[in-house]
Amino acid sequence: MDYNVLDYGAAGDGRTDDAGSIQKAIDTASGNGGGRVVLDGARVYLASSIILKDGVDLHVVRGSKLLATPVLEDYFHPNEGRKDEGVSIAGTPVTLKPSYAFIYAYDAEDIAISGDGEIDGNCYAFVRRVSQYYVTGDFYPRPTMIYLEKCSHVTVRDITLRNAPFWTLHPAGCYDVLISHIRILNPLDVANSDGIDPDHSANVRIIGCHVEAADDCICLKSSAGNMEYGPTENIVIADCTLKSTSAALKIGTEGTGDFKNIVVHGVTISGTNRAISIQIRDGGSVKNAIFSDIIIETRRFAPCWWGTAEPIAITSINRVPDKESGTIENVVFENIFASGENGLFIHGNHKVKNIKLRNVRIEMKTTTKWEKGLYDYRPGEGTEVISHGSSAFYITGVDNLLMEDCAAVFCDKAEGVFTKDIEVVDTTGFENRGFVSQGL
Repeated sequence: MDYNVLDYGAAGDGRTDDAGSIQKAIDTASGNGGGRVVLDGARVYLASSIILKDGVDLHVVRGSKLLATPVLEDYFHPNEGRKDEGVSIAGTPVTLKPSYAFIYAYDAEDIAISGDGEIDGNCYAFVRRVSQYYVTGDFYPRPTMIYLEKCSHVTVRDITLRNAPFWTLHPAGCYDVLISHIRILNPLDVANSDGIDPDHSANVRIIGCHVEAADDCICLKSSAGNMEYGPTENIVIADCTLKSTSAALKIGTEGTGDFKNIVVHGVTISGTNRAISIQIRDGGSVKNAIFSDIIIETRRFAPCWWGTAEPIAITSINRVPDKESGTIENVVFENIFASGENGLFIHGNHKVKNIKLRNVRIEMKTTTKWEKGLYDYRPGEGTEVISHGSSAFYITGVDNLLMEDCAAVFCDKAEGVFTKDIEVVDTTGFENRGFVSQGL
C-alpha cells in the first residue's frame, strides 16, 4: 500500500520543513504492517531528520527531491547528543557513532530506500573552501546522510544520492543489505564525503552502482564506535563504476574489528587518486579477499588527499606506537589492467601474507603536474609520503608472494619490480617492457 506524504500535510515547496508529515506517513505505514511512503509530484521536500521503521519503503519518484535541512540543530542525534571528537585521532574522523544523521533507522527490519528521484544532503551548507583543491567544515562532525544501525533485510535501490556533507550511506551492524543500481554523485572536493561504508555488517551486496566521491567511493569499515557488532564479512561488490579523489575501493582505515570473505568483481575505476587500498591501522585483520576483472585508471591529485595514484596499495602500520595493527592474508588480485601515474605498493611489515597477483598489468605514464615516485604511508604515528623512485610493483615485507603472468609497461623512466624482505617469492611469466627490475 502507498502512503503519499502530501496526504499527511507535506508542502513539497522546498521551503517548509516536511519532516513531520513524512514521519507521520512512515509511522502510519509501519503501524499498519508496512508499505511504501511516496514522495512524488515533481516537488522538493525539504526535511530535517527522518527515522525509518519496520516494513517501510521510502520511495522518491523521478522528478522529486528529498532535500536535507541546512540547520544542524534540526538533525537527529544517534550518538545521544555526544559529539564524536574522533578527528583528533591520527588518520580517522570517527571513533564513536555519528553525531548527526539525516535519514536514520535503528533495529528495523525489511526497510528500503528506493525510487528514480533524488536525495540531496545539502553539503554546501556545512563546508567552506580551504584551498583550490578541497573544502571542509568549519566544525566537526558534519551530518551523515543515511545511517542505518542494527537493521536487517535492508534494500537501497535505484535512487540518486547527491551532495553528502559527510559519509553518504553508512549501514552499521546490519545483516542482509542489498545496495543495487544507485548513483552517488558527490562533489570531488568535499572532504569525508564517502559513498558507501558498510561497517560491522554481514551479507552485503553492492551491485551495479556508480559512485563519484571525494574520499572513498566504497569503503569497508569495522569502527570502534560499533564494536558491539560482529565483523564486516561476506561482502560482494560487482559491476560498479567508481571515481574518487581518494580511494575507489578501500578496506579500513577504521579497522578495530575484522574483515573477511570479500569478493570484488567486474569493477571499472577511472580518474582516481588511489584505486584499491587495504589500509590496516588498528587491531582488526583482513582475511580471504578476491579482486578480479578490474580496469583501473589513476591520476595524482593534490598532496592534501591520501594516496599517490597507486592502482593497488596494501599496508599494515600501527596507528599509534603501543597498539599493534592487524594482519592481511589470503588476498588474490586477478585480471587487473591498470594505467596511471604510479605502481602497485605493498608495505607488509610481515603482517601481510599469502598475496597472489595473477595477470596484473601495470602501465605507468605521466598525466599531471605532481611529483612522481612517491609512496603514501599515511596515516599512523610518524608516517609520511616517501620517495622511493617509480616502480610498477614496489613490494616489501610480505610472507609468501606469488606473481604469475604479470606485466610492467612504461611510458616514463621507471623500474619493473622492486622487492625487499620477502619470505617466499615466486614469479612466473613476468613481462617487463621498460627498465631494469630489482630484487627478483
